Amino acid sequence: MSGPLALEFCGLNLSSPVILLSGCVGFGEEYTRIEGFSNVDVGAVILKGTTLEPRLGNPAHRVWETPSGMLNAIGLQNPGVKKVITEILPSLDFKETRFIANVCGSTIEEYADVTRHFDDSPIDAMEINISCPNVKEGGVAFGNYPEMSARVVKACRSVTNKPLITKLSPNQTDIAANAKACIEAGSDALSIINTVMGMAIDIETQQPIIGNVQGGLSGPAIRPIALLKVYQVYDVAKTYGIPIIGQGGLETAHDAIEFLLAGATTVGLGTGIFYDPLAAQKINQGIQIYLGKRGLSSVSDLVGRLNLS
Repeated sequence: MSGPLALEFCGLNLSSPVILLSGCVGFGEEYTRIEGFSNVDVGAVILKGTTLEPRLGNPAHRVWETPSGMLNAIGLQNPGVKKVITEILPSLDFKETRFIANVCGSTIEEYADVTRHFDDSPIDAMEINISCPNVKEGGVAFGNYPEMSARVVKACRSVTNKPLITKLSPNQTDIAANAKACIEAGSDALSIINTVMGMAIDIETQQPIIGNVQGGLSGPAIRPIALLKVYQVYDVAKTYGIPIIGQGGLETAHDAIEFLLAGATTVGLGTGIFYDPLAAQKINQGIQIYLGKRGLSSVSDLVGRLNLS
């Protein structure tokens, strides 16, 4: 590692604190081929959510722009874990950046199966998407209850020694309690937060615009919520020595620095790259300027530095 932006995350050396989020860059090749991309600008890329078997996803509309944000309900469209490993991963240049799989499932057993498959692959780490609905419990999301979240993490932990990152939902009563449960079950890091549930209605047809009725709200509108959730979880994460990927509406270096000060070790860039594919470069440049003005030598010096006095 070298340079003020380099850091260690779950034993992985990252060139930048900026991580590209799952669902926003496909399976990596959709972003790394963009002219101007540099592996120095992106610490890691989280691949699209992957299930055991192929999924076609939800009916249209799947995406809808909202004031200062976007609703999406893609429905985890993906070719299945075996095809991802045999056909997609070989096309990625693992010397370019770190690649993290996003593990999804509708049962605890499926989470474990997907994790087991990725364990026998070159993937660097795995993010567990516990916002998926549990079909055995009537569709309630795994991530809404600490005990259920912990069961998923424990099942995944039992089949891999690779770093596990648990992606926490804001749609729950006590995110800090959930974070603690997931850490104690074996999570090596936390992603905070996933999207906030919302909907939109066409008043002419009087029907929901999103084919799935509800979808996940991302973009600048949720940034204050995400920032608070990172702050609420930081003390728990710090106690256990667990890093956080702070995410939700991040667009600029200013936003990234806010997340770092609140307790994030790295920052996730998602919806923002849809209209500025090279936002990571600008974020890195802004962070370096901020560090220089304050005489700090490393981005890690900003983590949890929030002044409450």
